[in-house]
Amino acid sequence: MTAAVGLRGWVKGRNSPLARLAYDTARQIAGARLPPIRPLHRALYGLYLGTRGVLAQAARVLWWTPLFISRLETDAPGLQLSGGMPQVLGPLRLFVGRGCRISGVSTLIGRSGTDRPTLTIGDNVDIGWQNQIAVGTSVRICDNVRLAGRCMLAGFPGHPIDAADRALGLADTTDQIGPIVLECDVWLATGVTVLANVTIGQGTIVAAGSVVTRDLPPFVLAGGIPARVIRRLSPGDNHS
Repeated sequence: MTAAVGLRGWVKGRNSPLARLAYDTARQIAGARLPPIRPLHRALYGLYLGTRGVLAQAARVLWWTPLFISRLETDAPGLQLSGGMPQVLGPLRLFVGRGCRISGVSTLIGRSGTDRPTLTIGDNVDIGWQNQIAVGTSVRICDNVRLAGRCMLAGFPGHPIDAADRALGLADTTDQIGPIVLECDVWLATGVTVLANVTIGQGTIVAAGSVVTRDLPPFVLAGGIPARVIRRLSPGDNHS
């Protein structure tokens, strides 16, 4: 290993003609490629996409969806998983309604030490790519809610506030955890974080990258860190 590291350093240093030759040769090898034959490679690319799509659908129908539903407290009719199966951690009770779409690249966590942490997902809910839902006591996501990519519902922080307790690896304390409620028709844009003890009212939209630290009323556009009401929405705005 030491010899390999030394050789790599010698080549990268390029302090001699031989080292420069070795460096240039390595760069050429690293960037080597076959020239594309466009009609052939377009056809192969289409074949690749088609084969991947068929295999993904087969895995979803025959493997991921039955496995995931076996973990639920409900049958989740019409459930659509994309990209695999969500990761479920901890002692989480999980209820999923009808016609939901959940990214397989998402994590659902129940807090250890809580009596029956519960995640309830209503009908026609979208849970996007890289979402993380950490259930401290309960998280309720009502009908027609949309969670874009990389949203986080943080019902518990995972660590205590006291630095000495963190160093000892102790868990967060009960005063740090709480429920989260997203009422019907809420839309969280990309990268929104919602903290514990927060309710977001019906039809409210939260702008990308916001952190929601307190309740938001229904039918508003909110944004910022911490999120504040930007303007009112009419009930028909979400259906335009």
